[in-house]
Amino acid sequence: MQVHFIAIGGSAMHNLAIALSRKGIEVTGSDDEIFEPSLTRLKKQGILPPDLGWDAARIHKDLTAVILGMHARADNPELLAAKELGIPIYSYPEYLYEQSKDKIRVVIGGSHGKTTITSMLLHAVAKIGLDVDYMVGAQLDGYDCMVKLTQEAKFMVLEGDEYLSSPIDRRPKFHLYRPHIALLSGIAWDHINVFPTFENYVSQFETFVSLIEPNGALVYNQEDLEIQRLAQNASNISLFPYQTPVFEPNANGTLLTFDEQQYQLQVFGAHNLQNLMGAMYVASQMGIDPHSFLNAMSDFTGAGKRLQKVVSEGSFVLYKDFAHSPSKLKATTSAVKQQYPDREVIACMELHTFSSLQKAFLPQYEGAMDAADHALVYFSPEVVEHKKLPALDPEEVKAGFGGAVQICTQTQDVLAFIEAQDWHHKVLLMMSSGNFDGIDYDALGQKLCASLNA
Repeated sequence: MQVHFIAIGGSAMHNLAIALSRKGIEVTGSDDEIFEPSLTRLKKQGILPPDLGWDAARIHKDLTAVILGMHARADNPELLAAKELGIPIYSYPEYLYEQSKDKIRVVIGGSHGKTTITSMLLHAVAKIGLDVDYMVGAQLDGYDCMVKLTQEAKFMVLEGDEYLSSPIDRRPKFHLYRPHIALLSGIAWDHINVFPTFENYVSQFETFVSLIEPNGALVYNQEDLEIQRLAQNASNISLFPYQTPVFEPNANGTLLTFDEQQYQLQVFGAHNLQNLMGAMYVASQMGIDPHSFLNAMSDFTGAGKRLQKVVSEGSFVLYKDFAHSPSKLKATTSAVKQQYPDREVIACMELHTFSSLQKAFLPQYEGAMDAADHALVYFSPEVVEHKKLPALDPEEVKAGFGGAVQICTQTQDVLAFIEAQDWHHKVLLMMSSGNFDGIDYDALGQKLCASLNA
């Protein structure tokens, strides 16, 4: 087999390319730009394109398939050549389905918590010794590739993203996986450039539920009213609701009570523990009993960039988190304040995604950071312009969030605010799908720790 990747440098695409190469498939690829860590990882695997740019000559009749990434345009010369030669063209999720047609497919969906739930599940199955194939949408600690494809594994665990599949396939990715076991964590409007109304967005999840294989299973968060409605209208599948468990924060994380037994966990926060319950019920459908699952989770510290502790010094701690949507922001800020009720929580977040930088979406953020003692919101006017969006007024952002939120439009102003604080008995929470346009969290953490001892 020979497979060619158009836009091989993407975060998802390069992981699939590496996985196919490791499976013994001949892989080639192209892209007009490849950044780290994709560049080094493709080079190490021996599949880094020799030159940047598109070249129709790379497409030939001996190719088994072409996989098209979202970064490519519909008029890409390699794509046009593949169409002319009649070579099968797949989106990333389509090809994952092709590779897992004979497996039991487990798909983790929802507006939030997908990566965390998937990583929890993978952590448990690894400790228990159950071999699974997988695809995760973010880099996790301890994994050198976020896609694994084998002939032998019985299960394929897939993080089910609701965004579009490719430039020529406008279906949401998770519509293509057809799960036997599915999970939905919750629905909170996102990707408004693609789904212009909340109703349109919800309908994508309704379609997802309808595509669960007959006699399959849906594990769902019964505390989310939209998910609850979708589950109640589902037919020909088994339903397994979950909710936030009984828990108590402690110095080591969380003491969780389930089925009259207690389990010490390192993760904390109601949202994280709700995710844990979802992963547990999915694991149960895969043949892992709850007691074994919860014992396996005792040393789980979290998914990469999801409430990840950067530094801790005395009464100061710094966390970074991927939170950027209103629901994620609220859950993360609340979790940190609940875990540290006697410390002042200073939360900084960056508006970075297409949705978050639109004036019409800003009211969705109202009250999202109310749990913090001090909240700062940063956005870059240059990024707004680069995304070809109307300019944002800081006062519009402030009004959208409500409350006493401080607005910054320069990275140096964010750093100046942070470095001016006395960090004794405080928690700093940095939340973004970016990095505040250049803030090195590790270096910042070390600098703040040094200031405590000055």
